[in-house]
Amino acid sequence: MSNNETLLNGRYRLIAQQGSGGMAVIYKAQDLLLGRTVAVKVLRPSLTSDPAFMTRFRNEARSVANLNHPNIVTVHDVGSDGSTQYIVMEFVEGQDLKKIIKAEGALNVDRALKLVIQICAGIGFAHRAGLVHADVKPQNILVTRGDLVKVTDFGIAQALSDTQPGERQSVVWGSPHYFAPEQARGEKPTPSSDVYSIGIVMFEMLTGRLPYVGANQQELALAHIREAVPRVTEFNPNVPETLAQIIYKVMSKEPSARYRMADQLGHVLESYRDRGREQTAANLPPSSPRPATPPPAPAVVPPPPQSVPPQTPLPFSQPQPPAASVPRSTADPTQRYSVAPEAPQAAPYNRPAVPSPFERPQQMPPQYQQQPYPQQQAAPPGWTGNTSQLYPPRQPDAGEDVPSAFDAVTIALAVLAFFAVLCLIPLYIAVFQARFG
Repeated sequence: MSNNETLLNGRYRLIAQQGSGGMAVIYKAQDLLLGRTVAVKVLRPSLTSDPAFMTRFRNEARSVANLNHPNIVTVHDVGSDGSTQYIVMEFVEGQDLKKIIKAEGALNVDRALKLVIQICAGIGFAHRAGLVHADVKPQNILVTRGDLVKVTDFGIAQALSDTQPGERQSVVWGSPHYFAPEQARGEKPTPSSDVYSIGIVMFEMLTGRLPYVGANQQELALAHIREAVPRVTEFNPNVPETLAQIIYKVMSKEPSARYRMADQLGHVLESYRDRGREQTAANLPPSSPRPATPPPAPAVVPPPPQSVPPQTPLPFSQPQPPAASVPRSTADPTQRYSVAPEAPQAAPYNRPAVPSPFERPQQMPPQYQQQPYPQQQAAPPGWTGNTSQLYPPRQPDAGEDVPSAFDAVTIALAVLAFFAVLCLIPLYIAVFQARFG
């Protein structure tokens, strides 16, 4: 690119080249309008000459620009300056995962899980939005110094695959170590294809090498289709067998044998990681330091008092509901994720499970709760007095209606008053006759 082209559309000043690939060259640039550092990806002229590709590419870029997720590189702008077609993205301070693996070799299990769970979160978010990455590989996974993952290059491979099938092998699959067997057969990639590619990335992170090798693209494609799936533990015995089994499932030849979307794989890996932390915390001796973020202790149901038979309720007591105790699932961690409703389980991302408000028991305010009267109890051995002295009657609350003890006397007085009135009637008649007779 010549010097007079270092300023695109009078807004983006190209500062330095950051990298290049089969489809584009990436520059660090300055957005003069907003005063921020951005990354500008300039497409190869061989791609921009196809109007169909450019139409599909802009549509894909528009869809990616609507994705707002912390593990996806944000797309700011798509434009052109003459024959130069470019896409503007957020600038990520860090390096791609491929360079990290080359420099450090096999990563430890904890760090690999931390990175791949973020990869699944970003790509899974795109899957739920109806987008397929179609080119998941370590070169498209940026990692900051704090191990924050940013997935990039959504849509470009898919746009080229749909509009230029003849260029797919030479451009999109320039390093065909990560694509799924169905992609190697020329079929349209699906979210399950991205899951397969994530499995290859996991294999490489934990072993420092790729699962399949070949002298050319054709040999690599046949290896993905025909060769037996290698196990991670063959090259790194320190990887736990359960995690190796999950990766083996993800690298299955048939899409139906994998997880359907990336976030489902992420949930499985999170559950595996959390169970490992709980087991580690349980196996530590009392004098050892506990993990920084220990899992919450399970609720324990207290045993009933030994002096009272379980079937006999104590007087003046109300039955208490047992404490909730959720048994931890012992299912196969590689079991295929299902979107059908399942039993409640631990919340993802180390968040405590919160019951639905529709499942919480409705507690009546204390002032409206009916308090039972105490039942008459037998006097203890040796007591010769009145039991009412031991168990005084309950005092009524203010405003409470209390049955009267004088109802019989009141009725008797009313009857006497009635007869007294009857007896006075003849006297009134006699006085009336004597006065007016």
